[in-house]
Amino acid sequence: MSDVLKEVLAANETYAESFGEKSALTIPPARRFAVLTCMDARLDPAKFAGLAEGDAHVIRNAGGRASDDAIRSLVISYKLLGTKEWFVIHHTDCGMETFTNETIRGLLENSLETAQLTEQGWKDVGQGPGSRAARYIEFLTFNNLEQSVVDDVERIRNHPLVPHEIPIYGYIYDVRSGRLIEVPEATRVGSAAATAHV
Repeated sequence: MSDVLKEVLAANETYAESFGEKSALTIPPARRFAVLTCMDARLDPAKFAGLAEGDAHVIRNAGGRASDDAIRSLVISYKLLGTKEWFVIHHTDCGMETFTNETIRGLLENSLETAQLTEQGWKDVGQGPGSRAARYIEFLTFNNLEQSVVDDVERIRNHPLVPHEIPIYGYIYDVRSGRLIEVPEATRVGSAAATAHV
């Protein structure tokens, strides 16, 4: 058993000992909102958004991008579980800005081992074999943080399965201060009033 596995299981045992009334939480989130954000380990949505278990849906992926799967989760969130407001939250110093589709495809073609970030960019240090399968994946990288928030809010807003009455807010989490900074254009694009049927 690895050290990490032992640590996780020990932490879970401690958590379960004081689980108490959490067993009575309902499936729909109590505060009726959802957050789409990045998987970066420096982000803790429970802390930066003041969440407790059962409060909100938190959907995470690399970059906090509005991928098909993220939208699938948001659609389930409102249609079956009643969320009424959504947040798209990207963050400063995001690793998704450090490479392109071509970069990661080339790295994976070389080897499947972990690459290293150097001053010259990403470098593959693996011995191979790699795979060309990455050529068929859109990794949703970006080079403009604010624009990435606007783009994701716009993609969600314009999706045919997303109701017009749900407001979608666009924010950037600052990893240096812990603050949420609004991206006004994203929030404007995501406004329920801006797209409501006449």
